[in-house]
Amino acid sequence: MTSTVIRTRIAPSPTGFLHLGTARTALFSWAYARHYGGQFVLRIEDTDVARSTQDSVEQILASMQWLGLGYDEGPIYQMQRLERYHAVAQQMIEAGSAYYCYCTPEELDVMREGQKARGEKTRYDGRWRPEPGKTLPAVPAGVKPVVRFKNPLEGDVTWSDLVKGAITINNREIDDLIIMRPADAQAGEGALGVPTYNFAVVVDDWDMAITHVFRGDEHINNTPWQINIFRALGADLPQFGHIPVILGDDGLKLSKRRGAVSVTAYEENGYLPEAMLNYLARLGWSHGDDELFTRDQLVEWFDGAHISRSPAQWDPAKLEWVNAHYIKQADDERLAGLVTAQLAKRGLPAPARLTAMCALFKDRCSTTVALADWLAMYVAPVSPSADDQAAHLTDAVKPVIHALADKLAALGEGDWTKVAINAAIKETITAHGLKMPQLAIPVRVLVCGRAQTPSVDAVLELFDKEILINRLRSV
Repeated sequence: MTSTVIRTRIAPSPTGFLHLGTARTALFSWAYARHYGGQFVLRIEDTDVARSTQDSVEQILASMQWLGLGYDEGPIYQMQRLERYHAVAQQMIEAGSAYYCYCTPEELDVMREGQKARGEKTRYDGRWRPEPGKTLPAVPAGVKPVVRFKNPLEGDVTWSDLVKGAITINNREIDDLIIMRPADAQAGEGALGVPTYNFAVVVDDWDMAITHVFRGDEHINNTPWQINIFRALGADLPQFGHIPVILGDDGLKLSKRRGAVSVTAYEENGYLPEAMLNYLARLGWSHGDDELFTRDQLVEWFDGAHISRSPAQWDPAKLEWVNAHYIKQADDERLAGLVTAQLAKRGLPAPARLTAMCALFKDRCSTTVALADWLAMYVAPVSPSADDQAAHLTDAVKPVIHALADKLAALGEGDWTKVAINAAIKETITAHGLKMPQLAIPVRVLVCGRAQTPSVDAVLELFDKEILINRLRSV
């Protein structure tokens, strides 16, 4: 790499939640900057005033924080930079690289319909584009102009994409795009209005000295325009890396409008941020055959190479597997805090020995929601299935369960231990000529609501004694 400080950015639009594709792009941008000791910038592209909301901004910031994607600058809001866009647009108008266009929406519709009828590609026909010796139409009264970029008519735009390799698009394939929409004085947008995406992003990346832009490959068609605007401004070009989309289970692209779930929804559904970070990183990037790795390892390995050129497939089962790994590795007190929050959503209090419960059950769970599902039995009534009751809570075993209840009730508070509970169970099955499963399974069904649990004595030890005895005597 050169001695230039690497600067990357993520620039979500606050018109909805931070979806998975943008989160992955943010992760790649963050990891690349961290790998090279650079800087990562958060920019909020809020020029879609009608659809942008403060709730979306807060959700984006919360998602970034949860994933641990700390930024060195920002959040920077585009709507706070209108004067800068106006100044650059005016500079381009004066330099002849941009111009006012007074076409009405109705005129543009007629233009496109005519092109379609002739079998031509629909595009702006340049009627307001100034050229030497060309006479422009008279400026119509009452029409608010847009500002268009005077795109080169000839030549190619070529760049070496960090993901796709060399890409070339001929300038004849693109037209003079609008860079400033008409002003709305009531909205406080100034004389030149609000910039369009392709213009604002260039001015922002230029001003913020962004050196590397990672983004979804749906932006490839925008890149020639942006490169031409950079060149018109005499600005240094960043390097572009266009990342393939993420496909859902149905093979179609995940998006805000179709199939995508917010990052915060995964937090609410019991996923750990380190698991999501690991899974997202592996979704379209690889380091050999490594499936599981830490944040520090990701930063060490992520040099911009090995990003796949093919779309990635979202795999919920794989994410659960990754999350289960991190739950097993997680500190039990941390899990207890997360489970407390999950139980609170159900209106349930946290059990007294929740940390020990998490330690006992976490190997069976792929999310903290699943862990809360298990541990709710310690503070809420259970409802064994009819099949389990019929199979295991037979008339023959009920007297044995009552006998066990009596033995456990006789234990003093200081004797309420796994060892003492195990001894009581063994004495009971010996006295009644049974084997361990013949009593342990019915006890599980009655007390826990299910036939399979970890070691029965370990599970019973964590119950409140009174709750346990009452459940055993309920048959």
